[in-house]
Amino acid sequence: MANDKVSIHGAWASRWVFIMAAIGSAVGLGSIWKFPYMTGVYGGGAFVLMFLVFIVLVGVPVMLAETLIGRRARQSPANALRQLASEAGRSPRWSWVAFAGMVTALLILSFYSVVGGWSLDYILGMGRGDFQGVTGERAGSLFGALISDPWWMILWHSLFLLLSAWVIARGVIAGLERCLRILMPLLFVLLLVLLGYALNSGHFMEAVRFMFSFEPERLADGLLPAMGHAFFSLSVGVGSIMVYGAYMPKQVSIGGTVMIVALMDTLVSLLAGLALFPIVFSAGLDPGEGPGLMFVTLPLAFGNVTLGQLMGVVFFILVLLAAWTSAISMLEPMVAYLVERTRRSRALITAFLAFLCWFVGLGTVFSFNIWKDAKFFVNGPQGFQLYQWGASGGLDFFGVIDFLTSRLMLPLGCLCFVIFAGWVMGRDAVRDELAMRNPRLFSLAFFLMRYLAPAGILVVFAVELWK
Repeated sequence: MANDKVSIHGAWASRWVFIMAAIGSAVGLGSIWKFPYMTGVYGGGAFVLMFLVFIVLVGVPVMLAETLIGRRARQSPANALRQLASEAGRSPRWSWVAFAGMVTALLILSFYSVVGGWSLDYILGMGRGDFQGVTGERAGSLFGALISDPWWMILWHSLFLLLSAWVIARGVIAGLERCLRILMPLLFVLLLVLLGYALNSGHFMEAVRFMFSFEPERLADGLLPAMGHAFFSLSVGVGSIMVYGAYMPKQVSIGGTVMIVALMDTLVSLLAGLALFPIVFSAGLDPGEGPGLMFVTLPLAFGNVTLGQLMGVVFFILVLLAAWTSAISMLEPMVAYLVERTRRSRALITAFLAFLCWFVGLGTVFSFNIWKDAKFFVNGPQGFQLYQWGASGGLDFFGVIDFLTSRLMLPLGCLCFVIFAGWVMGRDAVRDELAMRNPRLFSLAFFLMRYLAPAGILVVFAVELWK
C-alpha cells in the first residue's frame, strides 16, 4: 500500500537533509566528550567493538522504529501513534507514550540549554585569553565563578534558548533545513581542524593507544556501559527522530539512511576522542578525569599548549554547534504537535514552549548556587524524606530532572516505540514502510525490533534503575 500522506509542516529536500538533521540530533555534548572518555575507561578497542555491536542490535532498531512510525503517519509523535494505533485496531491511548516522550525532550532541553550556555561563556573566555598559562586551581575557580553567579548563568541560558527557538520558529524549510545545511558542515570542518592540530601535537599515537588498545579481559567491564551508551547515543526515545522521519521524502530508503546516521554518529564520537586526547596528553593531564570536567580539564589543556587559545575557541564553538543542533531537535516534536492541535502560528507556540523550558531551567541554574543545599529524595538517619534543606545526600533539582529523564523516561520511551512498531503496527505495515528488497534483511530487522531491542532496553533500564 503506497503512503501518499504529506506533513503539514513541510518535507526535507533530500535524503541528506534528513541525515544531517538526525546526526545533528544525535551528536551532542556526550558525543564530544563522554564517548571518548568511556572508551578509555572501559577497555579501549574492546569497548568500541561492543559499542558498535550494540548500536546495530539495539540503537538502530529503535531508530528504525521511530523513523518508520513518523514517515508513515506524517504527523507529530503523539498524533502519529494515535492514528497508526487506530488503523491497526488498537487503543489510541498509545499517543500518551509519545506525549510523555515529548515532555521528556522539553525537560532535557531545560537543563541542556544551561550547559549549552556555558559554551557561549567559554568561547568568549578563550577568545580573551583567560586560560592562557592557567593552573589547574585557576581553571577550576573560573568554572566555579561561572556557576556560582545565577544572573550570568541566566543570561547564557536565555541566549542559548533564544538561538534554538529562532530556528524552530522559522519552520521546517526556512528554519531547520536552512540552519542544518550550514551548522552540520561547519561542525565537521571544526572537528577536522581540531583533528589536524592533534595530528601535529606529538601525542596523537598516545591517544590512539589510549582509545583503541584491545584488552579482551576487559570486555565484561564495559558490556553494560557500551549497551547503555549505544542506547542513548542516537537521540531516540523522545520523538525527535520520529518527527524528523515525518519530514522524510517517501522515496528514501529508511534502512540504509538510518545505518548511515548510526555510522556517522559513531564516527564523530571517535574523531572527537582522537582530536581531544592528544591535546590533553600534550598538557600532561589525565584523560580519565571524567566527562563532567569538560569545562575544567580541557580549558586547562588548551591554556598550556601551542596555539591553545585559538584551538580552545574552535573547540567550544564545536561544543556550541553540537549542543545547538541537539536542542532544536528536542523542541521540534512538541511544537509540531501543538501546531497540529491548535492551528496557532509556529512562532507563537515556539515562544510559549521556549519560555516553559527557560522557566524550568532556572531550577538547574539555581542548583549550582542559591539552591545548592536543597536536596530531594534524601535517605538519611531520620529515614527517607522527599525534601530536606542542607542534607548531605539526596539529589539537587538538576539531579532530579536528570534522573527522571535519563534513567526512567528515556528508556521507557524507547521501549514503547520499538514495541509499537514491532507488535502494534504489524508486520505488513512495517514491511510496506521499510520497503526492503531483500526479504531476509527485512526479517532480521523485524526480529531485532520485535525481540532483541526490547530485551536489550529492559536490561539497560533495570541496571540503570538499580544503580
